[in-house]
Amino acid sequence: MAETRNFALRDEKGNEIGVFTGKQPRQAALKAANRGITDIRLRERGTKKVHIFTGERVQVTKPKGAPTWMPEKIWKPRVKKMGVEKLEEL
Repeated sequence: MAETRNFALRDEKGNEIGVFTGKQPRQAALKAANRGITDIRLRERGTKKVHIFTGERVQVTKPKGAPTWMPEKIWKPRVKKMGVEKLEEL
């Protein structure tokens, strides 16, 4: 069974500005995209890999089996993986 992993969100300068968790990098990227971040660069903690995604939030109608308290329109995150970079140094 896969363990949850920590992914540090990096800004343009390479500073780590937040941490998202997930079993896969995409799961962490979806969480970042849901907060409105579009340029997502996630460094996997303990490694020198940086997973690069583009993200967006779109408003969609609620699903059919949704509870009654849920609004008609909900925000749904979408991400697309652009690649993986290796860092020279941490």
